[in-house]
Amino acid sequence: MATIILAKQQRSIFLLILFFTIFSFSTSLAIAEDPSDEVFSKYISPSSVGLTKREKLSHLHFYLHDIVSGRNATAIRVAGAIKAKRTAAASSSPFSFGSVYMIDDPLTMKPDINSTMVGRAQGLYSYASQSELSLLMVLNFAFTHGKFNGSTLSVLGRNNALSTVREMPILGGSGVFRFARGYAQAKTYSINFVEAIVEYNVYVFHY
Repeated sequence: MATIILAKQQRSIFLLILFFTIFSFSTSLAIAEDPSDEVFSKYISPSSVGLTKREKLSHLHFYLHDIVSGRNATAIRVAGAIKAKRTAAASSSPFSFGSVYMIDDPLTMKPDINSTMVGRAQGLYSYASQSELSLLMVLNFAFTHGKFNGSTLSVLGRNNALSTVREMPILGGSGVFRFARGYAQAKTYSINFVEAIVEYNVYVFHY
């Protein structure tokens, strides 16, 4: 009698395992075949996006012309503390804290604005300090000349304007500069009430 009961229990366990195995397999097939099951991410070969060459280091040298007044101004103030509603911090700061400028500055090979144009610096800078002349730079170098025509480099960093040389990171780029990384060094060449000319040396790794 005990043998019969044991045999029945073993048979029940076997059938239960078989049921769950079939159910799990059919469920996995249903999930795999579900057309609404989209893949969010996957690993791919670097060669599939053109990364077949060795990484190289390029040095770019140009001059940025930030024209803040006149008919041909390339930097326009788009935000800042309104006189009637200034905060205590904004009204007491001599460094234009809170002001934001949108720019479309020409980039040239030489300090002369009439020299060969290689691109434009497009984006914005804002006065980000209450105690010193420090800018937050968020811009793209959009190149229009030579082998880099149509490519861009993206800059995001702190620009302490009174320092002799300021360094800002290159976070990426497009075109020739896909997967780019590096840094930009800025040095004031000349400045007056109309225009600031800034010399840039950019060092960037790219493929």
